[in-house]
Amino acid sequence: MLQVHVLREETNRVIDGLKKRNFKDADSLVNEAILIDKNRKEVQKQADDLKAKSNIDSKKVGELMKAGKIEEANTIKSAVALDKQNIKSGEERLEELEKRLQEILYKIPNVPHPNVPAGKGAEDNTNVYEHGAVPMLYPGALPHWELIKKYDIIDFDLGVKISGAGFPVYKGKGAKLQRALINFFLAEAEKAEYIEIQPPIVVNEASGYGTGQLPDKEGQMYFATEDGLYLIPTAEVPITNMYRDVMVQEENLPIKNAGYTPCFRREAGSWGAHVRGLNRLHQFDKVEIVQITKPENSYNTLDEMCLHVQGLLEKLELPYRKLLLCGGDMGFNSAMTYDMEVFSAAQQRWLEVSSVSNFETYQANRLKLRYKNKEGKTQLLHTLNGSALALPRIVAAILENNQTEEGIRIPEILRKYTGFDWIK
Repeated sequence: MLQVHVLREETNRVIDGLKKRNFKDADSLVNEAILIDKNRKEVQKQADDLKAKSNIDSKKVGELMKAGKIEEANTIKSAVALDKQNIKSGEERLEELEKRLQEILYKIPNVPHPNVPAGKGAEDNTNVYEHGAVPMLYPGALPHWELIKKYDIIDFDLGVKISGAGFPVYKGKGAKLQRALINFFLAEAEKAEYIEIQPPIVVNEASGYGTGQLPDKEGQMYFATEDGLYLIPTAEVPITNMYRDVMVQEENLPIKNAGYTPCFRREAGSWGAHVRGLNRLHQFDKVEIVQITKPENSYNTLDEMCLHVQGLLEKLELPYRKLLLCGGDMGFNSAMTYDMEVFSAAQQRWLEVSSVSNFETYQANRLKLRYKNKEGKTQLLHTLNGSALALPRIVAAILENNQTEEGIRIPEILRKYTGFDWIK
């Protein structure tokens, strides 16, 4: 959530930045927020002035009563009673204005970093780096949704029977490959000095608002109505919310956490031929990395996190590219996002496997996540997160890119985790 003083003091920068996102309501919402904040301050001042006057008058009443000036005391007493009514009305009006201001601020997305290109969608993203050669497959090579049937390692039909579409059952070496990837990703995160967290996989409404999933993505999350809890779309939500309403000690920065969780997404209206098999699921596994850092360090941290993800892909021997997302393709909360995509040789297309984002103060403002700098001034921190990595499309690419006529070769880095070299 953007701070009101930023909207007020940097109006043109905010509106111009939001236009990079093709955010049509930028002018109206920003200006409405500024106007409501101005009215809020006026109402607050009036209420404060009345309280001060009422306190002074109340003391006078007591003094006049002691002096026997009953009539004069009663006159002032009546004025105090009227002031109290006006104070109550002012407080009610103030509450209405603050509620409305909060509603508007929740509707305004983050302002993109100046280096983020303008654009409407994926076609306007910038390819900033590419690594690895596209593998040449043997004639008759299969996409992963056929390979999993051939080797009986993932069963979508069983998932439909148990739960519904988008909930696959991993079997035998398919299940072991999943576990191997999770262990590999967590081990690499530990080497990079991330502290492992095993968080809850359901969160309350306050947590959803804290990291910005609410009110923006409530239609995409599974909701347990009876308990008022949401199934998490990513470990970012519970891990970052660990620091909600926290004043972090400067010596504890940066904070680096990593966590493995299943993730749940309704993905309403997003099904089609291009998302077959593992390409899009309702439930999937992911290892997430989260950092909380001082503002002046956050873009170096973003680069560091990208390099961590790139290192994972290189160790898995997967060809990938790094994309800087344009304003129109970024998430609501992000100030800058890089996507990592692996090339699927059997599908002959790029598959997104990671997003690494800097939210600057956008989440921290919602979370009231702060620290005191060396001058003793309280400042909001910057939050960042990245997939390191999401499993389904990684599994799809490993199966497709490493298939041979003899079977599917397991990348060397994973063999100590799988306990096998081939899926045959």
